[in-house]
Amino acid sequence: MPYIRHLVERGSTHSFVAKARPPTVTMPRIKALTTGSIPGFIDVVMNLNSPALLEDNLIWQAKAAGKRMVFYGDDTWVKLFPKHFMEYDGTTSFFVSDYTEVDNNVTRHLDSTLKRDDWDILILHYLGLDHIGHISGPHSSLIQPKLMEMDDILKKIHGSLILKEAEGALPYLLVLCGDHGMSETGSHGGSSEHEVNTPLVLISPAFKKKVGMEKPSTVEQVDLTPTLALGLGLPISQNSVGRLIQPVVDEASLRDQLRFLHLNGHQLSYLLKDSMPAYEKEEGYEQFRVAEKSHGNWVKLVVEGNTSEVLTNMGKKVFKQYLEALRAMSEALSKQLGKYDIYSMVVGMVLLLLLLLLAMPEALSSASEVDLPVSSALLSLPFYLLCLLLSSVHVLVCTSAESSCYFCSLSWGLVFGAVALSSALLFCLTVGRDRGESCRPYHTNVRCGGWSLSELDILLLAGTAGHTLSLSASSFVEEEHQVWYFLLNTLCLVVFQDVCRKYFRERRANFGSLEDDDYILPSNEGDVVASPLADLGVTDAGSEKWLALATPPLTLACCRLLRSLNQTGVQWAHLPDLGHWLNSFEHKMVLSLFAALSLALIYFLVQRRCSWVSKIALALGLLGVYSYRAAVGNVVFPWQHGGGNMSKGTVEARFVYVFVLGILFTGSKDLLRSQVITADARLKSRGLWEIYSGVVLLVALLFRAHNLPVLCCCLLVQTLMAQFIWKKLHYDAAQTTIMHYWFGQAFFYFQGNSNSIATVDISVGFVGLESYVEAPAFFLTALSTYAGPLLWAAHLVCYLSSEKRSSVAVGHGCYCLALLRSVPAAAYVVLVTALRYHLFIWSVFSPKLLYESMHTLLTVAICLFFTTMEQSRRP
Repeated sequence: MPYIRHLVERGSTHSFVAKARPPTVTMPRIKALTTGSIPGFIDVVMNLNSPALLEDNLIWQAKAAGKRMVFYGDDTWVKLFPKHFMEYDGTTSFFVSDYTEVDNNVTRHLDSTLKRDDWDILILHYLGLDHIGHISGPHSSLIQPKLMEMDDILKKIHGSLILKEAEGALPYLLVLCGDHGMSETGSHGGSSEHEVNTPLVLISPAFKKKVGMEKPSTVEQVDLTPTLALGLGLPISQNSVGRLIQPVVDEASLRDQLRFLHLNGHQLSYLLKDSMPAYEKEEGYEQFRVAEKSHGNWVKLVVEGNTSEVLTNMGKKVFKQYLEALRAMSEALSKQLGKYDIYSMVVGMVLLLLLLLLAMPEALSSASEVDLPVSSALLSLPFYLLCLLLSSVHVLVCTSAESSCYFCSLSWGLVFGAVALSSALLFCLTVGRDRGESCRPYHTNVRCGGWSLSELDILLLAGTAGHTLSLSASSFVEEEHQVWYFLLNTLCLVVFQDVCRKYFRERRANFGSLEDDDYILPSNEGDVVASPLADLGVTDAGSEKWLALATPPLTLACCRLLRSLNQTGVQWAHLPDLGHWLNSFEHKMVLSLFAALSLALIYFLVQRRCSWVSKIALALGLLGVYSYRAAVGNVVFPWQHGGGNMSKGTVEARFVYVFVLGILFTGSKDLLRSQVITADARLKSRGLWEIYSGVVLLVALLFRAHNLPVLCCCLLVQTLMAQFIWKKLHYDAAQTTIMHYWFGQAFFYFQGNSNSIATVDISVGFVGLESYVEAPAFFLTALSTYAGPLLWAAHLVCYLSSEKRSSVAVGHGCYCLALLRSVPAAAYVVLVTALRYHLFIWSVFSPKLLYESMHTLLTVAICLFFTTMEQSRRP
């Protein structure tokens, strides 16, 4: 941006790096005259569709002071501040694929508005750069043209203000900043330097002229509110935790500077009184009182006409005392923003742990059903004693608590229901279970009175428990992908050992023959076909043996390739990876080739389980996926030369949606027929696989072009492991489920996801849409984010439903999968509660809790659906 650089180097400007604090600050942070958006505020509020902001804020103070304000841009401002603007024109900003309409609507008002003199504050909110970053990332070819467009707009605004000043107008103030930065993937919400740092430039003729570029200093985004309020002669918002940006008032007299600092300190001290009972013991409050007293003595000397050097030194000392006091009070207030409802948190944890403890033993039973004697509890004396005890605890806590809590505010009916449920669960856990229940082993390797565990069993149990324990450390949460990569590599080595033992040590000629172990797959006409081995070119046992031996090393190779595709986590996320290399403009042809090959292999791996109609729909759908990526500029067609004009790809995406719905409809029809009309296992199996194929096609549409190899490798590993490992080595449902879960977790990170909100790709919520629609946007974003675990969970259900050995395999597998999700989720809830005052609670532990909650909800929904489906067809 040449013009803004010229202003910073030659003009009357102050340039800063505005830093957002990782904790969410619940206060308005507004700009007075700007070409951006509210720093760190507007994105949070717009996603929640917030109503009018009733909290004291700078816009309200400006309105109360009679300031005439004009606004153009995102209509969220109009919803937040209704009837505050003299003139406004809001445009919806939820369609992230738009990077021209909102900006053009803002710019078209500029010429007429800048010529007028009937306004005091002009707010312009441009969104094009934000949307381009979400769609294509910071290295997009669209970034530079949009920056030059913003540079020209700034030049127009500044030129108009210079003319007004020459005509005798008061000095202007132009504030230029953004609300957040951007990660390497085009997202934000995390705590990396690229996301929390954003430029802040204040331009005014009131500032001293300087020559040369100075290194910008770092300020907090919350500091902008008190700075603008004092500069505009407005009261500081009562809930503001920011402090005056001192370089902005350097040109004022020492007396005015001290007055500004005193006003800011006065506001912070009153906020400190309201927020902290022991405010007088705070270091910042004591420092402010000392500085205030020294300031009063200094003012007396000034009024008396003292002009000695001692007075000047005394004033500088007071100035430093104020700055230190403001810093200390601002930090103390920021730490008090997180308030916790401990009682409600404990109640939730107790209920969660009770359900988990009662359900865990059932995971090893053959029925996989939770049979709790709740009815007998209603007729027992211990149940009523537990109800009385818990009710007494509730009354005691709610009447003695210093502050209100959510659970205490509920009606007594809901509270009694929770108390009764807790009492019944406690009764079942302590005295209600039949302790003499006979042992019901599920698998022949499990013996009553003691377990016979193999190396694989020990690895699966120890790995799952070790991962759960690792969540107590912030570093392991930030780099959780490394844990899953390690566990997956170790799993491949142990599986390779089992394969070698099967084929070289046991030497059983007919062990695992094709005729005995192959699972049923439907043909196009509904008959049973042999297996996918024929498609893979395997016709004899010798080839099968070598393919089985090659499957673990090939899986390791795929995992190593995918690790290089997307750097994730915190420590190494900034390093270049294969994904960055593919997304660079000069390698677009290579990316196009990779995408085309991946889509072709996806079709080869998926089509063999589909009917001829679904095969045709799948082929056309994958062609539409490539056309969509070409339409939005990610890949090119062979006959295209140059970049070409980009479109939103709406037509191409909807073309794919038609085939996705068609495949899902075909699979659902077969599944319903097998459930309602006839108990046909082949029909049910075909319906499940076709639904799975439809989900694969939808995921292929949502994935970025460079992530299509992730989907391709996922399907390849599933095919090889299912055919040569899980079935041939006779792994039971529990072992197979845990391995599916591990693979799903690893592929979650292979996509480029992390435990930071910044890696959530929100642009997929607008694929094929011309406007923002909440339900589809939420569904598509969740599906894209959890595509890895979802595909592996769905494959688990399809694979177990095709097995002939056990009629309860699907129910057992789904139950174990739900338990695998519940154990780390329950443990993590306890850990987060214990670590609620940890330094990284908001930047590390809290985002991970959101991921755990969403992942658990999706897993439970899948398990409930397929378990219900499996039980409904049983006699």
